[in-house]
Amino acid sequence: MNPSDQASAAGYDRLPDAAAEIFGEGATAELSYDLLTVDVPAASWISALETARSTLGLTYFDWLSAVDEPGTGFRVCAHVAAVGPGTVRRLLVRTTVPHDAAVLPTAIGVYAGAGWHERETHEMFGVAFTDHPNLVPLLLPEAFEGHPLRKDFVLAARVAKAWPGAKEPGESEHGGPKRRQMLPPGVPDPNEWGPLKGQLPPAPA
Repeated sequence: MNPSDQASAAGYDRLPDAAAEIFGEGATAELSYDLLTVDVPAASWISALETARSTLGLTYFDWLSAVDEPGTGFRVCAHVAAVGPGTVRRLLVRTTVPHDAAVLPTAIGVYAGAGWHERETHEMFGVAFTDHPNLVPLLLPEAFEGHPLRKDFVLAARVAKAWPGAKEPGESEHGGPKRRQMLPPGVPDPNEWGPLKGQLPPAPA
């Protein structure tokens, strides 16, 4: 291992305790299921990725995506690694942006492979990446409306057809007690959204 690789590994080995020292003020880190995760403020997103690449030697970009956490915002994550003879060092760099201001600078200047992942994250969650050169749909049709991996995205098909099917226990010729009705996640109250809006009593909570 050359001196620069040794220095990178030494910095990596100091995590999670030295998160703020390595990644700056506001950074925290934890080790869970053999994966180091560093959380940084949104304003430090690009500098954290640059630190991961240049200081820790994590030059392999694996993936970037997000998680919608109601009441918190979108957690945007980038998984990077260093791959060498007989060893792999992995790191998940993560930040959080609010639902009403879901914007981050693009990471293409640090990891060129982030381009397509940012496009997918943009169309699935609605997170914008400023200065991305081609932030256009990657997977969905051009006329598609909404962001299907957001928790508030309406599953319109479930308005047209009840969940989990057209018949509930107790509603067919087979008899039996009727199941307590509830709305699964993503299924709106049909009295508030859809073709029967305003024509039905409110759905049970």
